[in-house]
Amino acid sequence: MLNYTDLKKGIQFIFEGEPYEVLEANPLKKAQRRVVIQTKIRNLITGSVFDRNFHQGNTFEEAELSTFSAKFIYAHRDRYIFAEEKNSSKRFELSREQIGPAVRFLKAGQEVRAEVFGGKIINISVPIKVQLKVTEAPPGVRGDRAQGGTKTVVLETGAQIGVPLFIEEGDIVEINTETEEYVRRAE
Repeated sequence: MLNYTDLKKGIQFIFEGEPYEVLEANPLKKAQRRVVIQTKIRNLITGSVFDRNFHQGNTFEEAELSTFSAKFIYAHRDRYIFAEEKNSSKRFELSREQIGPAVRFLKAGQEVRAEVFGGKIINISVPIKVQLKVTEAPPGVRGDRAQGGTKTVVLETGAQIGVPLFIEEGDIVEINTETEEYVRRAE
């Protein structure tokens, strides 16, 4: 059993019969009152995100999720098709809302972890760092600035991110899928 103070970023728990993941958790104490935990939680089945406050006395069951390796095959009209890694004939699909913002960094053939709750595949988790090719990059123009500049480039998945000025079209860059930020240029 989890207490309300155990709710930290990344914790998965059962709330109102469905699995949720804590995205943010901040304790809030007002004068002469007990601590309230303000959270932003995501429903792992529907993908919806909302704010919720939890008070002393709230207890939760830990979400028992099992995982297996899968591969992303293709996307069609906001539906994303995956297959089990060992048996490519066993396919499943998820919506853009279920996957969340990491959907911007999915490319064909990429390995992911599929999450199963109650015998049903509910979500996937993308690796924290992925390497993607830059398909469009404007020229980097240096100006009068004290720090290094950034520019926006388009990746092979269609995602747009800010990178340093020296990144050019055709470069392979490493992206952190949690923060959605540039990490480094891959060799």
